[in-house]
Amino acid sequence: MSYLFPLAVRGSEGLYMVNGPPSFTESTAFQRVSGKNCKAVAFSKDGSLFAWCNGEKVNVVNVTRAELLHSFDLPKTICLEFSPKNNVLATWQAYATAKDGTAGVPNLQLHDLRTGKCIKSFMQKKMQNWCPCWADDESICARNVNNEVHFFENNNFNTIANKLHLQKVSDFVLSPGAQPTKVAVYVPGSKGAPSFVRLYQYPNFGGPQSALANKSFFKADKVTMLWNKKATAVLVVASTEVDKTGASYYGEQTLHYLAANGESAVVQLPKNGPIYDVSWSPNSVEFCAVYGFMPAKATVFNLKCDPVFDFGTGPRNAAYYSPHGHILVLAGFGNLRGQMEVWDVKNYKLISKPVASDSTYFAWCPDGEHIVTATCAPRLRVSNGYKIWHYTGSVLHSYEVPSDEEMWQVFWQPSLDGVFPEKAVKYQAVPSELPRAEPRPAQAYRPPALRNKPVTSSKLHEDEPPQNMKTHLGGSEKPLSKTALKNQRKHEAKKAAKQEAKADANQGPAQDKTPQNALQNAVPAMTTGDPEVDKKIKNLKKKLKAIEQLKEQAAAGKQLEKNQVEKIQKEAALLKELEDLELGV
Repeated sequence: MSYLFPLAVRGSEGLYMVNGPPSFTESTAFQRVSGKNCKAVAFSKDGSLFAWCNGEKVNVVNVTRAELLHSFDLPKTICLEFSPKNNVLATWQAYATAKDGTAGVPNLQLHDLRTGKCIKSFMQKKMQNWCPCWADDESICARNVNNEVHFFENNNFNTIANKLHLQKVSDFVLSPGAQPTKVAVYVPGSKGAPSFVRLYQYPNFGGPQSALANKSFFKADKVTMLWNKKATAVLVVASTEVDKTGASYYGEQTLHYLAANGESAVVQLPKNGPIYDVSWSPNSVEFCAVYGFMPAKATVFNLKCDPVFDFGTGPRNAAYYSPHGHILVLAGFGNLRGQMEVWDVKNYKLISKPVASDSTYFAWCPDGEHIVTATCAPRLRVSNGYKIWHYTGSVLHSYEVPSDEEMWQVFWQPSLDGVFPEKAVKYQAVPSELPRAEPRPAQAYRPPALRNKPVTSSKLHEDEPPQNMKTHLGGSEKPLSKTALKNQRKHEAKKAAKQEAKADANQGPAQDKTPQNALQNAVPAMTTGDPEVDKKIKNLKKKLKAIEQLKEQAAAGKQLEKNQVEKIQKEAALLKELEDLELGV
């Protein structure tokens, strides 16, 4: 019998497992846990162990043998995690102070899974980053304590083997894979100093000189650091909570690249707007970014941060590589309609375009062939359930919970790399007993006065096609040289200036009264990709706007001060400086 890739399902109906393709029946190897008290579940990295808290105890079972290994008396556990080699189970309960106001008891426990004994307890007040981080071989374990990173070796938690102390380490990530282990650390900026991310190789923590790479940047309230699988590079998404220009509800994001060999760069994204998702390919030499105001662009970049393939624009905010890296799914979940594009990224060929409406969760099966999408509470409390798809677009299984029940979580049993071989990509939809879901085309809203009149097609924007559809028919197009890029920018700037002049000439008296800031809001601000240059451009535009207002006052007959007249005289020099900055001279 072939392996059935079980799914664990947790909800108000209890906790149970479902066999994956082709049977989709409830697994008899795991006895269903009834009731609504199951708050935490976790598989081990290799999928052999499974742990859950039922509101009374934390139980650990061997999934393949259906054998109960341990039961810990920790009824309030809300987080669980196994160490990579299954030697330790970490549990976390909400921190609480004693009634008299004294410090509470340690709430983070580490349990030895061979003996069942608690080997160490820590105080961990925050749920964020609660779990210690292990290297894949468990030779090193680290946790952030009072802005220091403490390192333990070989699961000996009674001795701190090493400390990484910088000004204020806010976050850190250990590299995956074999030794030597590398550490990416983030220190937020303060008092006008920039934030920075540094890469170190354990245990060489002798200051900035011993760092493998360093990247500093402004505009960062928080960062997300993503190592590639081979631990040769890190992508850093730096985010601010608020976009001070008012252009985006999501704040501002920038994407940075750091390599273990010391190279670093800002990844230039051709479209303004939020960065929704960034994902490394499992091959570690490419990554995909989804970015820009809707409809969002998606682009694959290489390790030089040069674009390799542009998927054009579409309703998307997420990117998911298959475990083998040969297929990429671009999807629009959350406030989008659940449209997915499944791409063969070796040939950059579109495979299918399924739609998983109202989905709040997406995950690849470890076999690289199947996908689960789910609608879970509390994100959505109606129509909870899950679907299992083949990447060619066929729905193989669908389950919706009864209307008075909720589903909270669904996830595949994991497996180690290499268990499933990579298979050739299929383009023809695989057969399914379920009817193919054909989404109804969405009808645009029409006001009552227009409903009985002929429909005229109108688009708010033109979708950009993928790059291979708009390049020359023969071969791929090489990235533009610096000179060609500069000429292209000059040409675009001249074109924009002509259009602006034409628009000004056509404006009537009523249009002249349009507020300046309304025009600025209507047209998204162009950026160069360099925050310092953008800042200079913004300040120059502010000065030129002030000069324009002074000229209007002078034309209206107002007597200007000497310093105001001097300001107007500087207009030509400011315009020249602005032009040079915008053209990248």
